[in-house]
Amino acid sequence: MSTITVRRLDEDVVRRLKLRAAASGRSMEAEVREILVSAVSRPSLGQAWLDLADRVGGIDLPVPERTMPREVSLD
Repeated sequence: MSTITVRRLDEDVVRRLKLRAAASGRSMEAEVREILVSAVSRPSLGQAWLDLADRVGGIDLPVPERTMPREVSLD
């Protein structure tokens, strides 16, 4: 196991961490550990969408018709 130190935390953040920990029935250290594990364990939103598409067998999206760009006069 590793140890980290977080310096210069705002007092309001510490207060809210203590309240959140108490509400969860954990120590502040255990609550911070849970927050960190949760933050690095969940997939990104993009990955979550790709995983969902895989589970439902893919998603077919219409491909828009392409047109030539309009001419621009630089005069």
